[in-house]
Amino acid sequence: MRAPASLWLCLGLPALPLEALGLGETPGASVLSTGGHDPRVLMGNRAACALGIIPGMRTGAAHALGSLEVHTRCESAERAALHALAAWCGQFTSFVSLAFPDGLLLEVGKSLSLFGGIEAIRRSIRTGVAALGYQPILAIAPTPLGAIFFVRACQESCLTDLRQLRGPLGRLPLEVLGVDEGVAEALVGLGLRDLGDYLRLPRDGMARRFGPDVVSRLDRALGRQPDPRVPFEPPARFERVLDLPHEVYDTEALQFAARRLLLELTGFLRARGAGTRLLVFGLVHRDRRESTFRLELVEPSRDPEHLGQLLQIRLERLNLPEPIRALKLMVDELCPQDGISLALLPGAKARAQSIAFLERLRARLGAEAVRGLGLVPDHRPEAAWYLCPPGEASALSDRRRRPLWLLAEPRVLVVQKGRPLLRGPLELIGRGERIEGGWWDGRPIARDYFIARNPAGSRYWVFREIEGDRRWFVHGIFD
Repeated sequence: MRAPASLWLCLGLPALPLEALGLGETPGASVLSTGGHDPRVLMGNRAACALGIIPGMRTGAAHALGSLEVHTRCESAERAALHALAAWCGQFTSFVSLAFPDGLLLEVGKSLSLFGGIEAIRRSIRTGVAALGYQPILAIAPTPLGAIFFVRACQESCLTDLRQLRGPLGRLPLEVLGVDEGVAEALVGLGLRDLGDYLRLPRDGMARRFGPDVVSRLDRALGRQPDPRVPFEPPARFERVLDLPHEVYDTEALQFAARRLLLELTGFLRARGAGTRLLVFGLVHRDRRESTFRLELVEPSRDPEHLGQLLQIRLERLNLPEPIRALKLMVDELCPQDGISLALLPGAKARAQSIAFLERLRARLGAEAVRGLGLVPDHRPEAAWYLCPPGEASALSDRRRRPLWLLAEPRVLVVQKGRPLLRGPLELIGRGERIEGGWWDGRPIARDYFIARNPAGSRYWVFREIEGDRRWFVHGIFD
């Protein structure tokens, strides 16, 4: 039998109920409770396990072992976390499928050459998932159900040959089948201990006794039957809400939650070969009221470190009117961004440094405080420019003839012996430039412009009225 064309990686998240609420790595002991009249522990984090708290224990007995926080399981948060992680996994493969309630399936066979082999892609996925706050179990097998069985047994595996699958699968416990409780008890009653015991029994007899479903599951796990999977369809836009384990009173405590959202976002963007220029953060306060702030970029980006630095600067000037219970991140604008590096092009490094500096300024001072200049095809200096985002700024031309710094309003100059004065008499340099226009919009001008220099060597842009009193004005300053 030839090795299968597909290779499946199952990403198991056994602690997803805790991790979806941000309780997986909190320093204090936290558990999830069943609730009801006799609440019991569903699972606890590492700090709770260190106290001796185990699943099934009454929460009252767990409290007696030490300081403990009890939380209610939130299945909607688990689904949202699983969907967000599925969208993040799209950067590694074009086919991701949900394996409810706490796993994902990735078809990675066609991605191995792109990421440098099976060990490299497994290492990249493990590192990235851990950075998001999850402790995963990764199993690779030639069939999707085979990979799921290994994860259910909490066994990490890396099997690439379908012919080698039967032996390792046969050593797994019967519980990985996921059959009804009655069928599971009947299988144990026959003296079966693992899947290998089951595989040695007659197929027809087992199908008549327990139904075709059990036989079909093993056939699909071994590759004897097809096992089609429904692909996960990622959303068109990124929107994620992360509930915080505790109320947050200052922006510094938001950094960890914000980093997790940024990592999810950048994986989402990589999967689409895109970046973004605008991130909108929402703060859900104690009374469920929301406030928002924006993080605007000069150029599209999906670099989590760069976005994290900008966000940290932005949070430093953010005042929290009320405690925060949840953090939201929304990105509607996706900008195409291929993976080709332009770092070797002339001037690329200096340009990247300039853009990074502009974005830090905008994050610290606000988007309205740092603007670019766009050019308008109009001869009148007052009407030849407009304020725009820095990334849309136009290249300034003929800077020798026109200054970069214009006064808000031209200022009248004193004239002495026929020469305008500005910290001394001005000397006109070169030929003048006559500008007439504006009759079409009711703001006509008629001026002769000159470059002038005073005794200290400062250069100014001055003009003289062509009509009327023929006064002199200063309109700009050269650098």
